Amino acid sequence: MDVEIVIFSETKVAAIEHLGSPALEYRTVKKLIAWKLEHRLLDPLKYRSYGVHYTDPRNTPPSEHRVDFSLSFEEDVGPNPYNIINKVIPSVRCARARDIGSRSNNKAAVFLYETWLPQSGELAGDFPIFFHYVNVGPNVREEDMITDVYLPLKFLQ
Repeated sequence: MDVEIVIFSETKVAAIEHLGSPALEYRTVKKLIAWKLEHRLLDPLKYRSYGVHYTDPRNTPPSEHRVDFSLSFEEDVGPNPYNIINKVIPSVRCARARDIGSRSNNKAAVFLYETWLPQSGELAGDFPIFFHYVNVGPNVREEDMITDVYLPLKFLQ
């Protein structure tokens, strides 16, 4: 798997927070999608989809699982019935790897944490791992899903 060290630029996002079972994530995402459609934020190059994963569902009790789903968005979100709020993914130095296939089995995230990081001489940073869902939508087949995984790293001295 190819890994690149990149600087991810600060990105303002419209986010919805999910706390609870990974099996219920789709319910949360549907709220973000409804908000996105209501505001006609359909350009995938301008409104990029992200997930900031605070916990690893493989070793976190379902009730404590936490992830933010978001859309790059420069403006103020304002009050809304979906609980969408403004957040920021900070500028951060990252290891980046691409995963192709089902988002429920992200091989790049596992590879970055379990294989690449211990061998790299790098240290994980203070911001959680996050995913850029490169292609989203009802017409994207599971085997064609593209996800860029960003593992934040400490800045080297």
